[in-house]
Amino acid sequence: MNKKFLLPFFLLAAILAFSSCSNKLKPLAEEYIKAEPQPLEAIGGKVPVTINATIPAKWFNKKAVVTITPVLRYQGGEAWGTAYTYQGEKVKGNNQVIPYKEGANVTMKSSFTYKPEMKKSELFLTFDAKIKNKTVKLPDVKIGEGVLATSALADAATANAAIAADKFQRIIKEAHDASIMFLIQQAELRSKELKKDEISDWKDLVKNADEAPNQNVAIEIQAYASPDGGVELNTGLAERREKNTDKYLAKELKKMKVDVPVDAKYTAQDWEGFQELVSKSNIQDKDLVLRVLSMYSDPEQREQEIKNISSVFSTLADEILPQLRRSRLVANIEIIGKSDDEISALAKNDPKALNVEEILYAATLTNNDAEKTAIYNKASELYPNDYRTWNNVGMMAFRAGDLAKAEQMFNKANSVKNNPEANMNLGLIALTKGDQAKAQQLFGSASGVAELSEALGVLYLEQGEWAKAANSFGSVKSNNAALAQILTKDYNKASQTLNAVPNPDAITSYLKAIVAARTNDANGVVSNLKAAIAKDGSLKKEAAIDLEFAKYATNSDFAALVK
Repeated sequence: MNKKFLLPFFLLAAILAFSSCSNKLKPLAEEYIKAEPQPLEAIGGKVPVTINATIPAKWFNKKAVVTITPVLRYQGGEAWGTAYTYQGEKVKGNNQVIPYKEGANVTMKSSFTYKPEMKKSELFLTFDAKIKNKTVKLPDVKIGEGVLATSALADAATANAAIAADKFQRIIKEAHDASIMFLIQQAELRSKELKKDEISDWKDLVKNADEAPNQNVAIEIQAYASPDGGVELNTGLAERREKNTDKYLAKELKKMKVDVPVDAKYTAQDWEGFQELVSKSNIQDKDLVLRVLSMYSDPEQREQEIKNISSVFSTLADEILPQLRRSRLVANIEIIGKSDDEISALAKNDPKALNVEEILYAATLTNNDAEKTAIYNKASELYPNDYRTWNNVGMMAFRAGDLAKAEQMFNKANSVKNNPEANMNLGLIALTKGDQAKAQQLFGSASGVAELSEALGVLYLEQGEWAKAANSFGSVKSNNAALAQILTKDYNKASQTLNAVPNPDAITSYLKAIVAARTNDANGVVSNLKAAIAKDGSLKKEAAIDLEFAKYATNSDFAALVK
């Protein structure tokens, strides 16, 4: 070969060799990539992941553009995460630049919408790479496997729908009063006062109540003197008014053939009544009078200070004080309602004989859901204008799993009267449909409902706010409450809750198995899974792929159970 061509030949070869190397991107090794959490976990209906990758020195070609996208692959589909694009130092663009010599650390965050199929899945990073306009093929890199989906066990359909409660009272207490008025510094009963319609009506009421088979009567006499005139004078005056009134009433009750207890007492100076009347009046300087009452507790000093307010005392003497010179007759009547046995019998045989409070109460006297449903249905028939009847029909449908009927009844209740119980229950319906925003709005219109805290607990669970959920559930004993405690790692409390669930089901046992798995109780895992699968055979397949039990895969008893 001609020597004059030798140097250029080697120079060309070196240039081609360098060009060839610089046009390549090597596969990115798995050791440079870390995905967290491991395994992935479903939180609030999403599967979030944070990927930290180290781009090694001299890996990223100065003219390369690389788009990295996480993809979660599972049987029957795949879910793509957020794409991140990076570029070399010589590329004109707005993407993050990766220095060739130093490399870089990058963080990529993604979230996949959870599907049950994702429990058994694999997480990959995919690469779309180009150097100039030439595509460079890079293999996918597997960076994770499986999704822990314990939070997806939250179930709004198992929460307690709100009952619209009855207002039934076994004993209704009523107080009926009438007043006998006296002249200043006198204790004699005046004929004019005793013949008042007020007194006559009061005596008739006492007689009728005494004769009624379901009513009890007790009478109080409260005699007073107004707070003017001094303590000694008023004490004697009030005492005589009490005795005279007591004597008169005993005579009248004997005539009426009414034998009821009478309790007589007197108040020498009725400062309490005085303050009440003044505060309700429109008299001049009433605030000044009330201030005197608050400043002085001694009766004589009070009286003197008020008399010193000359601008108002004459008005008090004419308008306020005469109203305090009285004997007050009080008839305390107890109306005794039907017994539980009577109400239950009528609910079955003659529901028309019950008022709405009694028939709603009747439903609470049985633990049989079919009987409760029948009573509430009859209540809605007899009292269709009371929203509670419709709500409670819906409550029983919700409990029975008939969500379509439940929703219809809750809407019917709201059509009669917009009410917090039906709103809360419609919020639960919204949660069963996955509409968290609507549920939150409806729960906001359910203030004061006893079951609201539990409903909010389910909402928080489904939103991934596990600590708020556990706090909201409080002392509720349910699968959902125990799930919140498991997710916040309060395993002792979760175990106590699960043992106290009123009607334990397959999920109760399954959650007990999860608690056992997390507390390294292999026997508890197997025994509780066995109980869960006995109640619901589909849980065998779930347990086989549930990452909660991954470390027990080699346990022979577990393997035999889920085979």
